[in-house]
Amino acid sequence: MGAGKSTVGAALAARSGVAARDTDTDVEEATGRTVADIFVTDGETSFRALEREAVAAALSGHDGVLSLGGGAVLDPDSRAGLAEYVASGGDVVFLRVGLADAVKRVGLGSTRPMLLGNVRGRIKTLLDERAPVYESVATHTVDTDGRSPEDVAAEIEELIAR
Repeated sequence: MGAGKSTVGAALAARSGVAARDTDTDVEEATGRTVADIFVTDGETSFRALEREAVAAALSGHDGVLSLGGGAVLDPDSRAGLAEYVASGGDVVFLRVGLADAVKRVGLGSTRPMLLGNVRGRIKTLLDERAPVYESVATHTVDTDGRSPEDVAAEIEELIAR
């Protein structure tokens, strides 16, 4: 959250001349509702099921840059799909963000459903809990703190070219 997944994904796709896709957007388009509305109305479990379907569909049917929601890799089926993607020669990039930059980007008055309550504390908890999972599925890790999306996209492009 706040790492720049959607923004960097779009910048990387533009640099590479391929399509960008975002699983949060896929869920919103499929349901006609925002992620926040799904969380509030139906709960996180319902959202995660929709997200799992979106990740599976995107991994099997998208041939460009794919941005996953921050919690997508917590699902074992999504991790297995990413592992298959990597085994077939794909790259998975973990955009690592520090607490200070994440809070600046997300904002302390955030309306994101995973941040209800103490925003700074909740972001720290999520970063601490999720970082090992992100690292376990990633083929590359790129730090985003203090960097523009274009700079991060350029580094990813270089890493993937290797």
